[in-house]
Amino acid sequence: MARAWREPCWPNGPDAVAAEFAWGLIGPGGIAHRFAEAVRHLPGARLHAVLGRDAARAVPFAETWSCDGVPPVRVAPALDALLDDPAVQAVYIATPHAQHGEFVRACLERGKPVLCEKPLVPTRAQLEPLLALSQQRQVFLMEAMWTRFLPLYETVRGWLDQGSIGTVRTIQSSFCFAGPYDPASRLYNPALAGGALLDIGIYNLAMTRWVLERTAGTCPEPVSMRADGVLAPSGVDQRVAGTLVFPGGVVSQFVCAFDAVADNALRIVGERGCIVVPRHFWEATDAVLQRPGEPDVAVHAPLLINGFEGEIEEAMRCFAEGRAQSPRMPHAESLALVRWMDELRVQLGVRYPFE
Repeated sequence: MARAWREPCWPNGPDAVAAEFAWGLIGPGGIAHRFAEAVRHLPGARLHAVLGRDAARAVPFAETWSCDGVPPVRVAPALDALLDDPAVQAVYIATPHAQHGEFVRACLERGKPVLCEKPLVPTRAQLEPLLALSQQRQVFLMEAMWTRFLPLYETVRGWLDQGSIGTVRTIQSSFCFAGPYDPASRLYNPALAGGALLDIGIYNLAMTRWVLERTAGTCPEPVSMRADGVLAPSGVDQRVAGTLVFPGGVVSQFVCAFDAVADNALRIVGERGCIVVPRHFWEATDAVLQRPGEPDVAVHAPLLINGFEGEIEEAMRCFAEGRAQSPRMPHAESLALVRWMDELRVQLGVRYPFE
């Protein structure tokens, strides 16, 4: 069933506004605009308040996502002000990676449900106490792995469930883009938990796990993991090539990089065929089922808003049901991802100053 679309501004009066699920937002950077756009168009949701490092960023962000006819998006002067606001029902965190943990903990301790950008935190040592706190307080916490909620992957799931390509043998993926080196940026600064693996390679690993979950019921632990790469002058990884071998000989190969250009595709190779997501697999709308001697089967599944809507709806559904975690992106999944990334970073020789 198609989702009802709402115009960007909705002058429906104070009663309608009061009925909306009100979000707080920490970290009004680039990715936060995508979240705010999705919230604006989702029935039953609105952005209520934003907290930034300084007003120079927070005020224009709030103005951009305020609408005529309803209360404007507030700029919280401090974290306590945001968390003490009774209108804020949940918080989305989009700060640099190294700052996630402190904000997640503050929200959980104040009873505010959290949807936090990936990686939830940079290390297993940081994550385990946060998961324990979420469970202890029964306050919702989810890593914002939006790819898992894209419409396209419902079709891919069906192909895998039906055995359309037989037993999966190999998974291949790339996520690469070339950009200038800036040691102070969040991509390259070790104090901000920079590096290609945590920033974009997490998608390669997450979709490897997703495919194996579809085919084996649960993703098995790798028999072996190997990472090779190139470190930036700042000491973080700017390019990583990884190989993971699983029981039965299934192999996942991936490359992620800040200094290269790739097709950014996902290929799931099976004994009887191949599923190809040909471009931008983390936000994909197209996939092709290829089998020898048969015409290709191509599907197009457009984003209903901008791709973030699925994870936001999942979070709000879980809040309403009183869950501490999402069954579609559970705590165990976030823990498995950070364990893998910890191991690969050790092999690469990347260590953060806060470890």
